[in-house]
Amino acid sequence: MCINVIGGGLAGCEAAYQIAKRNINVNLYDMKPMKKSPAHHSDKLCELVCSNSFKAARVESAAGLLKQEMRMLDSLLMRCADKCSVSAGGALAVDREIFSQLVNDEINSNEKISVISEEVTKIPNGITIVASGPLTSDSLSNAISSRFGDSLSFFDAAAPIVMFDSIDMSKAFFASRYGKGDGDDYINCPMNKEEYDRFYDALVTAERAPVHDFDVMNPKVYEGCMPIEVMAQRGHDTIRFGPMKPVGLTDPHTGHRPWAVLQLRRESSAGQMYNLVGFQTNLKFYEQKRVFSMIPGLENAEFARFGVMHRNTFINSPQLLNSDYSVRNDKNLFFAGQIIGVEGYMESASSGLMAGINAVLRYIGKDTVTLPETTMIGSLSRYISDESVDKFQPMGANLGVLPPLYERPRDKRERAKAYADRAIESLSDFIKEKDL
Repeated sequence: MCINVIGGGLAGCEAAYQIAKRNINVNLYDMKPMKKSPAHHSDKLCELVCSNSFKAARVESAAGLLKQEMRMLDSLLMRCADKCSVSAGGALAVDREIFSQLVNDEINSNEKISVISEEVTKIPNGITIVASGPLTSDSLSNAISSRFGDSLSFFDAAAPIVMFDSIDMSKAFFASRYGKGDGDDYINCPMNKEEYDRFYDALVTAERAPVHDFDVMNPKVYEGCMPIEVMAQRGHDTIRFGPMKPVGLTDPHTGHRPWAVLQLRRESSAGQMYNLVGFQTNLKFYEQKRVFSMIPGLENAEFARFGVMHRNTFINSPQLLNSDYSVRNDKNLFFAGQIIGVEGYMESASSGLMAGINAVLRYIGKDTVTLPETTMIGSLSRYISDESVDKFQPMGANLGVLPPLYERPRDKRERAKAYADRAIESLSDFIKEKDL
């Protein structure tokens, strides 16, 4: 018997390695070189497509903390990345060719891993990890859809997310339209006419991110997830009668209905992050920071995630997965990587790492594990399996998914260090306790 892993990207390779190092045979399926997605060009495993950066290197950052946790868990990909890093300021960037070659050599030389070059068109029997990535083939996508129903999204149309404690509540206010709901369902950022006009002019002239060939969207889908800047170009008041409509709201600071309103919706049950409702966008990240910070209440907003708009296949994980990455109604089936709604190279790899460990635990008849919620990996796994998450969209590593600190330093760097110190201590204890 063996464990199946579908996908030879970062999550799949990390999962296969974690299984093999625990002395269990793995069938690693990858459709290359027989067939490639529109984004891939190399025949090697673990090809980096869009960037050679694994984001911030400092442990006192969300991305840096995630990578340090992976090192503590003996991540193959982190070991390879550290070996072929290139100068990139405060980021960990790698030589793409060398990185892929290092991983490729490790996987192919491992006697416990059998690399099978064929397209998987249905989910196999037995303990299986699906790590087929954001450009999952049509055949496998159809197999997933037929099994789980209407649970697969093909386009990632995500709005920005900001940290709650960075919103200026002296300008914003809690309220639902017409007094519906619990009264604190939304945070509202009101605008007068002059503020709206300035914001509108900046929005329609802001610089947009380039679109890749494989990101081109079907027109019907595109209409349903239209970028806010494209909608705004249809007319000066289009968004004021759309996502920024002020009806049913009274600004308690003025006693009047605003000219326009941005609503923010709670992104997680802890209430540390809020989503800009209806603000799917394809603006460059620095332009999102500049333009959206013009909205009253968001002048000093800290962005946990910027908006993105690109081709991306992902499942509705909060409705389907447990925090150990297994399917709720099938304990032998796991999902990992970008298909579960984690965003970023190492976020994907970390989910593969944990899915691999848990597939082994399932194989030998032991209880699966979820890392402590104080760790970045543990919090991300809880986020993608949190049934309270509304209108699920992919999420990368950020401090907003972590539980609050008991004593919260005012200085941003000190606060990040406190999060990191707590995570590393709890993970170290957990590794010893569970013998990982």
